[in-house]
Amino acid sequence: MGLFERFLSVWVGLAIVIGIIAGTYVPSAFAVIATLEFAHVNIVIAVLIWLMIYPMMVQIDFSSIKDVGKKPKGIVLTVIINWLIKPFSMAFLGWLFFKVLFADWVDPETATEYIAGMILLGVAPCTAMVFVWSQMTKGDANYTLVQVSINDIIMIFAFAPIAGLLLGVTDITVPWDTLLLSVLLYVLVPLIAGAITRKKLNKGGQHSKIDRFLAVMKPWSIVGLLATVALLFGFQADTILTKPEAIVLIAIPLLIQTYGIFAIAYWLAKRVKLPHNVAAPACMIGTSNFFELAVAVAISLFGLHSGAALATVVGVLVEVPVMLSLVWFANRTRHWFD
Repeated sequence: MGLFERFLSVWVGLAIVIGIIAGTYVPSAFAVIATLEFAHVNIVIAVLIWLMIYPMMVQIDFSSIKDVGKKPKGIVLTVIINWLIKPFSMAFLGWLFFKVLFADWVDPETATEYIAGMILLGVAPCTAMVFVWSQMTKGDANYTLVQVSINDIIMIFAFAPIAGLLLGVTDITVPWDTLLLSVLLYVLVPLIAGAITRKKLNKGGQHSKIDRFLAVMKPWSIVGLLATVALLFGFQADTILTKPEAIVLIAIPLLIQTYGIFAIAYWLAKRVKLPHNVAAPACMIGTSNFFELAVAVAISLFGLHSGAALATVVGVLVEVPVMLSLVWFANRTRHWFD
């Protein structure tokens, strides 16, 4: 593992601190960036997210999908967790906490936006960071590629309808054009660009070209991740400093959701007797979120300073340390799958 992967929590933490400080002392700069929009999509955030996602998409080998039939259980588990359980459990927890348990502490409009942000996180399973989690749990790299590839294909068709359904249930007016544009911009287009790039680099089966290309792109991907985090926390600096209790309130159901989904997925993986190098990545995919997409859609639908955007940003805040704790747990329980 490289320096970045080893100290990912540290870099993200520094980006958060820098973002909050910058948002506090130079709010005018963030105000200018917030105005750079096209069709309700912030151009600066879009570029940074593209820098982050595109290299990850190049890593996906869609030709490996033909091997799915050899080990279907892992794929079935991933699909069930990601698309039949996780979005709906997230929506339920959002409603339970912000409409019932925390109803006296959060005004109804803000509560509705928090729920919306949680829903967008729940309906966006991990695409990028799962490669890191898979590597850290000694997962089957090829099978992880298959799982991610299948997930991305499903996401192209399922993200907007499921998100729209659940957002509609919470009485939020859904601008479908913006939602579909976000799926197109942050999933479909980089997916196609990554596939084309990989095909061009892989002529003659020269994987070394892909490795060299990814080595060149990796620093830019890191810049995209950290700059996105810094910007998002800069936009929310005032809320974070004046309402730290909001961060805690949002984090509680997110933590319950994350650990709960992992427990369900890990239990099912053991019951169906998956090998650990398939089970661990499958559970990581189902547990972690494609927060880049969730953040982008939240900003597009509700605005940079909305409660929905804040909820997705809190998702970024809790994801890295939580996922690292689950990586540790998965590695310590490898013998369960012998």
